[in-house]
Amino acid sequence: MSAEPAPLPQELIRVKRDGARLAPREIGALVAGVASGALSDAQVGAFAMAAFLNGLDRDETVALTAAMTASGVRLDWPDVDGPVLDKHSTGGIGDAVSLLVAPAVAACGGVVPMIAGRGLGHTGGTLDKLDAIPGYVTGPNLDVFVRTVRSAGCAIVGQTAEIAPADRRLYAIRDVTATVESIPLITASILSKKLAAGLSSLVLDVKTGSGAFMATTKRAEALARSLVEVAAGAGLPAVALLTDMDEPLACVAGNALETRHAIEILAGRRSDARLMEVTLALGAEMLLLGGLAPDAASARSALEAAFASGAAAERFALMVAALGGPGDIVERPATHLAAAPIVRAVTPERDGVVSGVDARALGLAVVALGGGRTGADDAIDHAVGLAELAGVGEEVGAARPLATVHARDEADAERAAAAVRAAYRLAASGEPVRRPPLIQERIA
Repeated sequence: MSAEPAPLPQELIRVKRDGARLAPREIGALVAGVASGALSDAQVGAFAMAAFLNGLDRDETVALTAAMTASGVRLDWPDVDGPVLDKHSTGGIGDAVSLLVAPAVAACGGVVPMIAGRGLGHTGGTLDKLDAIPGYVTGPNLDVFVRTVRSAGCAIVGQTAEIAPADRRLYAIRDVTATVESIPLITASILSKKLAAGLSSLVLDVKTGSGAFMATTKRAEALARSLVEVAAGAGLPAVALLTDMDEPLACVAGNALETRHAIEILAGRRSDARLMEVTLALGAEMLLLGGLAPDAASARSALEAAFASGAAAERFALMVAALGGPGDIVERPATHLAAAPIVRAVTPERDGVVSGVDARALGLAVVALGGGRTGADDAIDHAVGLAELAGVGEEVGAARPLATVHARDEADAERAAAAVRAAYRLAASGEPVRRPPLIQERIA
């Protein structure tokens, strides 16, 4: 008996375009074509748009996740000394949590093989931040990745060629086809990489607010539940936290700026309350899922001790050196990280208190400076961005700017300054301002 012929990809795209359901075999055929290159970029984009507009049900999402996981190798960690843990953020502005939480959890006994992503749309990407470190290889071969995890306890890298190659291609095409926000596609993208990494558990940071892809709490909660439920269906214990992205998480936005900011925090030379609060909350969930702490208070204390003692900084330095970066990055970040030639303060048009921020507009301002991509293959200027960003509730005026712009030239600086002013809403000085809770919900 002859084998059943493979379905034509254009017919499968038509099925989803018309709102019908795809069977697991049909989804598997599409994913195989994505991974092999048999599907053109136009066909992959068409499938992504059809899925975005008509959705994928839970079974289709599980099938897509499984097919993308199976498109490459699946790692195993039989002899590591500790639970294999990870976290993933859905993306935002000023979110350098990965650079802090991975080495801190490693210092507490976890093993963290973190497969991270690049910036999508208006958001920053962890790999773009690490690319700002000279010599750091965000795309190592599998042997180097595994060796770094074993020696440093953590490694933050992109997808190697062997891990979920179908997702790697689909991820890049989603970024430039306005299909980033699809809950099923996000779910399958995140979980396929995490399942391929051989995790024992996963913590998810799902952002909500103006700077998030899921701007409304309802959409963010739907994504969080999708991630937790599909992960559970795949045998991966997971917890999700809904966190606020109605303003930047840190006071900086931009690749080298955020990397240096994280290093200064690791070294104990700087603090950032909002960034650290999310870092500690996510890290505590990781330790709890991994059985490395008996309760949340103990987990948080262990992480705080890892930062205070320098153990987290030591793990970060080991990771950077093992992946090709300078051995003294923690001691001398300014020596190694690029700086923009133009730095300009952005003062508000009037004094007042910050009552709101369009975080997405700030992210787009960074992209316009050259710190993000408008095309899949665009080069990034790691030096540019925004620093000293004022937070909600802060008094601003001539003595306290809204931000400082780090730009390549004066024209870029002027455009960014105008974008920053437009992104901020001010109330009269002394007027009470409401700030939403930073951590809004826990979903398990």
